[in-house]
Amino acid sequence: MMGYSIFLAGASGAIGRRLTPLLRSAGHYVCGSTRSEANVNTLRSLGADPIVVDVFDASALSRVVASARPDVVIHQLTDLPKGLNPREMGAAIVRTARIRSEGTRNLVRAAIAAGARRMVAQSIAWAYAPGLQPHAETDALDAGAEGESAINLQGVIALEDLILKSPPLEGVVLRYGRLYGPGTASDRPSNSAPVHVDAAAYAALLAIDRGDPGIYNIAQSNKYAATEKARLQLGWTPDFRLPA
Repeated sequence: MMGYSIFLAGASGAIGRRLTPLLRSAGHYVCGSTRSEANVNTLRSLGADPIVVDVFDASALSRVVASARPDVVIHQLTDLPKGLNPREMGAAIVRTARIRSEGTRNLVRAAIAAGARRMVAQSIAWAYAPGLQPHAETDALDAGAEGESAINLQGVIALEDLILKSPPLEGVVLRYGRLYGPGTASDRPSNSAPVHVDAAAYAALLAIDRGDPGIYNIAQSNKYAATEKARLQLGWTPDFRLPA
């Protein structure tokens, strides 16, 4: 694997903090973005060149992405509350949906303007429309969802369309199962399609230069979502863990 210049949007998030040292260990340069000055020292300690920028500030985002001269842009942005506090989730879903639509549009435009060749983005693996299981990546998403689920799905659909339909970028969408492990809301898998945060980060590392553009389910073996494509094309395994 050759060393690339990587712009990691959301480097201070749960996946970003596990992904940054993986990227550095593989010989890549990492420009890691965060919205908060409070995260700068942490990102630097992980090996990233930190940059503070708001994804909704399109002009500032374009400038910082261009300065990184990335080969690959990785999109790990969300705006979820610590511990997924149920009392805060309603507002967080709205904020995250805006990131996935407006924020992704800004990031895609900045990536194209900067000459990036590939973009890898976080999506979710539990949004399929009802039907036969396990769901393959070609199955439809639940566009008929209602309430908060509808807001969530609208953001996911917008993100995936932007990532997959923005030539000349090679778009890769990683549909993650529900995260558990360090920095997440749970230490153990507790749902139908879980994935350890380290294995989720590993998938993003592999997707930099493996696999065809498209969608990949990233989860432990489960009855809900099929994961063979990621194993075969990316060489991914759900058993990957960072050293303790």
